[in-house]
Formats: sequence, C-alpha cells, structure tokens
Amino acid sequence: MTIRVLLADDQALLVGTFRLLIDLSEDFDVVGVAANGREAVDLARATCPDVVVMDIRMPVLDGLAATAEIAADEALNSTKVLVLTTFETDEYVAEAIRAGASGFLGKGIGPEELLAGIRTVAAGDALLSPAATRTLISRFVAAPEAIGPTGLGENALPELTAREREVVAEVAGGLSNDEIAQKLYVSPLTVRSHVQRAVTKLNVRDRAQLVVRAYQSGLVRVSRE
Repeated sequence: MTIRVLLADDQALLVGTFRLLIDLSEDFDVVGVAANGREAVDLARATCPDVVVMDIRMPVLDGLAATAEIAADEALNSTKVLVLTTFETDEYVAEAIRAGASGFLGKGIGPEELLAGIRTVAAGDALLSPAATRTLISRFVAAPEAIGPTGLGENALPELTAREREVVAEVAGGLSNDEIAQKLYVSPLTVRSHVQRAVTKLNVRDRAQLVVRAYQSGLVRVSRE
C-alpha cells in the first residue's frame, strides 16, 4: 500500500532532500510540499495525506498551530502528523503532543530512520522512544495545570479495565509493545489489542495521546527527584 506524504518545512534545501528520498521509495508518494503552516493545513485538506511531516518553526502559521488544525478537522481523522524537532532543545514539543502529533524525529536523522518513522506513524503507532517520552512528558507535566483532577492509580481512567490501565501506564513509561509483553508475560498482539481498545474507549487519536491522557489523569506521574 502506498503511503501518501505531505512535507511541510520552510527550508527548501531540506525539504527537497526529503522529497527526493521519499520519491525514491516505492511505497511512498509525495502529494504536496508546503512552505508554511497555513499551506500545510490547506494542502492537507485538499489531498488528505496519510502522514504530514511537519516542521515546528515556520512562517505565517507555525507547525504547532497547523498540527492542531489538522488534528481537529474531522475530515482528516486518518491523517497523522510526524513532527521534525530536536528533543533536547525544542520547548514546543510537549505542545505538539497536545495538538495531536503522533511522532517526533530529530532533523539529524538518517534516511532509513525517516522512512521508518513515516511508516510507523502511518501504521497508527506513535513514534515515541523511551528517552523521547521521558523528555517530552517531563516538560508536559511541568505546568501545574497539566495534572488532572482524576486521582492516582486505580481511581484514574475508570473507563479502562485494570489490565488496560496497566498497559497504558507502561506505554506512558515509554515501553514498546514487545517490552510490555515481556514484562506482563503476554503476547505483543495482546498488548496491541489493549492499546487499541484504550484508544477507542478514551477517544484519543493514537498512542501519543494515550501518553498525554495517562499523565493528565494521574494514572502515572513523573518523578520530581
């Protein structure tokens, strides 16, 4: 199946390189290139891509606002946003999670990492490594209002079963499905099923939004030590 990709970046040389790389791969099709966030939203609505590769810092409308508009558009429910950023320095990444981004990649990535990242996000999985999850969520919960009123542990996310809450907590810790399966002594397919049911029950877009909800609800918290 061909993955339809929209590229949004105001750096012409970089976006040209990405386009050449993607065009050389048989399972990808670049459906548009945007030089700013407004163009990205307009092109997304016109082309309904599977994945938007989105820079954060762009003119006219930045990548955060563009991501939020795409995520809020019901006609683009199947469109995922993959944000290009630097985990260690980009203070806006946590806002991108809130806005609806499904994954994050640094601009210093190699060609295969970019293609693998697009495939991951297109498949409906969040591109959140353990290190990225800890960094992003630590920033996300730094604001006092980020902690929800639901409570801790078994009182949080009552929509979920005990096992689903356990799986979501491990997702929020940055573990992959395989790692969760090994830890809980179940199959990766079972873990994936629990994650998908949690996504449906909580009415969130994807795995990245599950992480946000886990911290907002108080199901898990970042250590302040």
